[in-house]
Amino acid sequence: MHRACGVCVRFSRSAHQSLRTPFKPACRHSVSKTSHGRPWPVSTGWLSLTVIALATLFATPASGAVDPAQAQAQLASEIDPLITAHRGQVAVMIHHVESGAEFGFRADEPMPTASLIKLPIMMAAYQAAADRQLDLQKKITFRDEDRVPGSGLLSRHFSAGLELSLRDCVRLMISHSDNTATNFVLRELGLRATNEWLAQAGCPQTRIHACVFKPETSISPEDSQRWGLGKTTARETVSLLLKLHTKSVVNPDACRQMLDHLLACEDQTRLGSLLPPGAKIAMKTGSVTAVRAVGGLIESPAGTIAICVLTAENKDRRWSEENEAHRLCAQISRVAWKVFNPTSPVVEPEANGRLVMGEQNPLVEDLQRTLNVRLDPSPQLTVDGEFGPATEAALRRFQLSAKLTESGSTDEATWQALGPLVAAATPMGDDSPTSTQPRMPPDDLTGPPVVSCKAWLVGDVPSGQVIGGVNAETALDLASTTKIMTLVVALRMAEADPALLDQSVKISANSAGTPGSEAGVRAGETIRLRDLLFGLMLPSGNDASVAIAEHLGALLPASASTPMATPYDRFINEMNQTAATLGMTQTRYANPHGLTHADHRSSARD
Repeated sequence: MHRACGVCVRFSRSAHQSLRTPFKPACRHSVSKTSHGRPWPVSTGWLSLTVIALATLFATPASGAVDPAQAQAQLASEIDPLITAHRGQVAVMIHHVESGAEFGFRADEPMPTASLIKLPIMMAAYQAAADRQLDLQKKITFRDEDRVPGSGLLSRHFSAGLELSLRDCVRLMISHSDNTATNFVLRELGLRATNEWLAQAGCPQTRIHACVFKPETSISPEDSQRWGLGKTTARETVSLLLKLHTKSVVNPDACRQMLDHLLACEDQTRLGSLLPPGAKIAMKTGSVTAVRAVGGLIESPAGTIAICVLTAENKDRRWSEENEAHRLCAQISRVAWKVFNPTSPVVEPEANGRLVMGEQNPLVEDLQRTLNVRLDPSPQLTVDGEFGPATEAALRRFQLSAKLTESGSTDEATWQALGPLVAAATPMGDDSPTSTQPRMPPDDLTGPPVVSCKAWLVGDVPSGQVIGGVNAETALDLASTTKIMTLVVALRMAEADPALLDQSVKISANSAGTPGSEAGVRAGETIRLRDLLFGLMLPSGNDASVAIAEHLGALLPASASTPMATPYDRFINEMNQTAATLGMTQTRYANPHGLTHADHRSSARD
């Protein structure tokens, strides 16, 4: 053990078993600019990684000064157990700008980056643009041969022929980690040029090896095999983030633009789930099977905190926010926030998350089931996992009955008042009191099946005969199946005027701000109608549905009964008229997406 470290703790032999190397005790902590840590021997088989890099933006230092030695000791005492418990390799770097307090754990050892490498790619691109070697306004034409798998929007949702600027490619590369957009940027910038910029920026251990899902482009096949897309260290990632924060790279305006890209990152939970609600986070994530990465900047009342956490060979490889590496990211960011902001509240790791209008996840389903059980009379919420107006109204009603603040969102007091959540129905035959579904008799082999849904219908297409059904005429919520009619109306209009499909649709702030599932469109951008239809149906974009309704509704005539109706309302009216002509007698549309509304219903038969 290095006595000078003061916070050093040895690895146990069991902790080293996963490294497939002889046990070698090593110092794991660094509290200065020099790391004591010894490099890990990295397997060339599978490797996993989580990277966190956090730093606060535009923050005003708190009035109370932070004692660097005390902060370092507290960071070590709280983070060390998290690292020890994690099933995988871990490296950490934390730096508090205002006080100079610093904590390091194997901070200078190279680790694979996954898509975190897109952070320095962005920075190198903006430097090249400032040097007039790259034009961020250059138009890029998306071709079928450009498609690559993995994260992003372009390959999955858009048609060949789409034109977008190189700046928008950078935006997609950061906000949605778009692999195709990344390759567009690298094609214009160059792999070697990116690495040359990194070396000049003082980051020789951070490198990009190839274009995404393009192994034939590798400029270092051995490194590609060992590290994957790229590699970095915790300290170098923090240094890049601090350059952005202090606006000491490229120029101040470029730094502001790059920070804006990072603030648009779609996955905020990996760093922010245990921070105070509304915490401002600028970040970049990355994930490849067992590789999880995130780098970013967090705004803190106490000033700038820079953090980087790398993990490798994680045992948990689930693609969910419950992934152990994701939780480790959130827990370490929480510790850093708490150490430097002791009076600012944070979320306890074991507490349920805060849910607000627009959320869409399994926890919302549990909330909806629980509200259905706890409220009398039951609000009969559709358990669809989408936090819409009906769920908010039911939650406000519950908060009123429990004498809580009627916020319409969940907080600690609300979760405590709700008590144990009503989980999904248990398998048939389970008499557990937590089951929400009563035991059902075995199916009669000569009759219709026993199912748990409220209504269903099965028909034979060739004959047009109904084979069976239950409550098939009952009008119920129809959620995003609404979008079938949205699509039908759009395609009928395009059938009459095929040129409509290639019209440019300008995205309004109203459509971009629609809650729930989204296609990721941004206010002010223009997208072809044919591409918006993919955004409507593939990711079930509520934002795309409103954009389509607003655009096509402007082409529809106002009805005699509602001469002042908006284009949006005219499109909804067209949906209802189309339903009437199809004989859908139990159907009424109130919107083009399916978010819960009292006047928005349909039946299984319709």
